[in-house]
Amino acid sequence: MDFRSLQYFLVVARELNITKAAEKLHMSQPPLSTQMKNLEEDLGVRLFIRGRRQLTLTDEGRLLLRRAEEILQLADKTREDLSSMENALSGTISIGMVEGQAPYLVARWVKGFREEYPLVRYDLWNGSGDDVIERLSQGLVDVGVIARPYDREHLQGIPVAGEPWVAIMSSNNALAKLPGNSIPLKALVGQPLIVPSRRSRRESIVQWFAGIGAEPTVLAESSNYINAMAMAENDAGISIFPQTTKTENPLTVSKIITDPMKVVQYVIVTEKEKRPTAPVREFINYVQDMMQEEKAEAIRSGEDTFLNYQESDLL
Repeated sequence: MDFRSLQYFLVVARELNITKAAEKLHMSQPPLSTQMKNLEEDLGVRLFIRGRRQLTLTDEGRLLLRRAEEILQLADKTREDLSSMENALSGTISIGMVEGQAPYLVARWVKGFREEYPLVRYDLWNGSGDDVIERLSQGLVDVGVIARPYDREHLQGIPVAGEPWVAIMSSNNALAKLPGNSIPLKALVGQPLIVPSRRSRRESIVQWFAGIGAEPTVLAESSNYINAMAMAENDAGISIFPQTTKTENPLTVSKIITDPMKVVQYVIVTEKEKRPTAPVREFINYVQDMMQEEKAEAIRSGEDTFLNYQESDLL
């Protein structure tokens, strides 16, 4: 099994038709069929069920499809990393990030870093915090932007931003009509709630309610902000999520949850045991310098950046 065989397999597995795959690869059909048979013999498994008009992937074929995509992606990234070592600040920085503020933070960093190092390119990927950490461990991303908590034994992190947790509800909801931009936690007791599906978040929210002698009424769990907004827009329930963005949505109202107030903190993380390439190292240094400058400016102006909250205040 080599890279070329995997590349051929990917095309065949996506097309599920040898003729179409051969056309895409600009080769004739018989050699491609032979390549697939040789790959099956090499691996000792059957990858395709061959029908009259199209192919069907076996369970082994579906597994190889996932692994082949990862292997070839890692191979491409390795070539780029080697290229960046030859030419110190060119190449690609791969960044994995969660929803919320993370994409906006990364956009600001890229804009500033690009002014100093215009030859650097970026590969941006979004997923859950667990997904980002997994891709870090696999070497598929160089840097992660996630929310606390995180594994401090294997990762090193720099706090980069914080935001309050809010209750997102339909503008038609009775609680939306209450005055002010905040709402006490006790007002959410008995309300149907949509909460994050991440285990640590769910457990913290339960403890949050336990602190006022109540239990949350969880209607649904959601892994992403889009689902939470859709539920809130349609008045299916009230979503508890980080504030994420201050962009106004006429169909919903967001109120900061207070009594007690909680804050989610974002961190930029890298693996402790992995030596970063020169572009990644400079990028991390740039972000760290920017954070220090912004924190100093916030202290001078008396603004609260949510970076100075105690551990007990953070979900």
